[in-house]
Amino acid sequence: MKQRAGQLNLAALRQLALLAAYAFGGLALVVWLLGLAASRTGGAVAGGAIDAQNNAITIALRTEPPQLDYGRATDSSSIVVLSHTIEGLLSYDDNMALIPGVAERYELREDGATFWLREDARWSNGEPVTAHDFVFAWRRVQDPATASAYAFIMYPVKNAEAINRGELPIESLGVRALGERVLEVEFERPTPYFDKLVAFVTFYPINEEFFASTNGRFGASANMLLYNGPYVMNEWVHSASMRWDRNPGYWGEHKGWLDTIHVGYITQDVNARLNLFKDGQIADTQLVPQMLGEAMERRWQIDRSMDGTVFFLQLNFREGRITTNRNFRKALLLAQDPVEFVYKALKEPSYLPAVSLFPFWVRGVDGYFRQEHPPPPHEYNVAKARQHLELARRELGLEEFPPLHFLADDSPIGAITSEYYQAVYARNLGLELRIDKQIFKQRLAKMDAGEFDIVASGWGPDYDDALTFGDLFSSWNLNNRGRYASAEMDAFIRVAQSELDPARRMKAFADIQQLVHDDVVIVPMYERGWSFVVDPQLKGFQRRAVGPEVDYSYAWIEERGGE
Repeated sequence: MKQRAGQLNLAALRQLALLAAYAFGGLALVVWLLGLAASRTGGAVAGGAIDAQNNAITIALRTEPPQLDYGRATDSSSIVVLSHTIEGLLSYDDNMALIPGVAERYELREDGATFWLREDARWSNGEPVTAHDFVFAWRRVQDPATASAYAFIMYPVKNAEAINRGELPIESLGVRALGERVLEVEFERPTPYFDKLVAFVTFYPINEEFFASTNGRFGASANMLLYNGPYVMNEWVHSASMRWDRNPGYWGEHKGWLDTIHVGYITQDVNARLNLFKDGQIADTQLVPQMLGEAMERRWQIDRSMDGTVFFLQLNFREGRITTNRNFRKALLLAQDPVEFVYKALKEPSYLPAVSLFPFWVRGVDGYFRQEHPPPPHEYNVAKARQHLELARRELGLEEFPPLHFLADDSPIGAITSEYYQAVYARNLGLELRIDKQIFKQRLAKMDAGEFDIVASGWGPDYDDALTFGDLFSSWNLNNRGRYASAEMDAFIRVAQSELDPARRMKAFADIQQLVHDDVVIVPMYERGWSFVVDPQLKGFQRRAVGPEVDYSYAWIEERGGE
């Protein structure tokens, strides 16, 4: 519905409140504006963070979802929204165990899988979720016209990769509907981890008739999606707010216990979010190091968790880029120290210095992968770095190195990161880095277009298996935005994809880890963790390493004074 002239815009007031908090460092104007917003809109935010009477909470997202077309989505904010509103064949419980979703049961075989769909799975328009919805959605992901960056994750399905390359028609994809409620999948190669894959958003179903009705705007607004998860999104004011309401047609009672989740704010400003939490306007928030003292003084319960993501400098391997030179990349690796970066620059007690593409929590055969296959130790050696830089200069035939394009987020962490590496590489190597700060969505677009020499980026797990990191730098993975290509790397990944013997499979991941180091595919920075606080009335809130970054699916409100 269009906004009438003179009508108060709640979302605009909220954003004005945030700007006031940021600009003036106080809460009085924030409280007044939010109160005005509530009084003009029938008390939409009257309950604040916790509205027990209406079984509702208010939260904040760090960034605006770039898009909610889950055949194309790649970012954490979009995945948070989609994981609450759409459901795939399988899902995760509150202990990170796989549980039935749309599929009430399934069978994995060496050559494929069969999923039996439940009768009571429904779209938000009342229509049943059928096997045909999965066939349509999966074919669309592999259709080259879709340009899905996550098409690679479906390559275990028969013919998927050839279809995505335009070599076969989409109808040849190895998935078919045996009636309304049976989905049959044929594998390209043995895939013992396939059940972990289908819980990810790229494997979610789409109602074909509804998709056609959106005229190319699927996922662009709240009414351009159908929902089959525990919540439906009834409002989306872009860059400002959302509202998720409990889905009355959802088949299960095991999650979706809140009636409404208001995404009242969308902002990367951690200080604004802290002020909103202190004022009782959002139910949880991240804490950065300078906030920990005040949090302890207020006797808040501070929780910490690792979110599973590893961050690194990704380098551009496209033709004509200086970063294609291995000696140059080696110089970049040797001239910086992730320990110094984490503990002196970021000063984040919940972060760990990165030493590998594979985070510490990835499982191996009997224990953790990195315990079974220790990564090569990092060497911080400026003198050796300068030797490699001189070799690179000669190999490239340069008198001096031109300025490098350093792409980064416009977030506080993005600013610290880009300015730290700018200073380190100027001091240790005499290189000039020109920082290009972009909003999250634009940074992704520039990465896809290859408009960088170096970009500060990260990768979080899509499913609970080492391959979620191990295949990132395959030549066919469009999330390999630096376009690194190595026949040796691809061969290791092919073994990791299909090997049934756990020990041999983990050896392939160890080979990948070693090649990433030896060829300097990335410069590791840190493994991200979170210090955060949650309103004591909100129970069951989770930060996950696998799945959505924040999860309210199993959350509930405890009445004050309750046990």
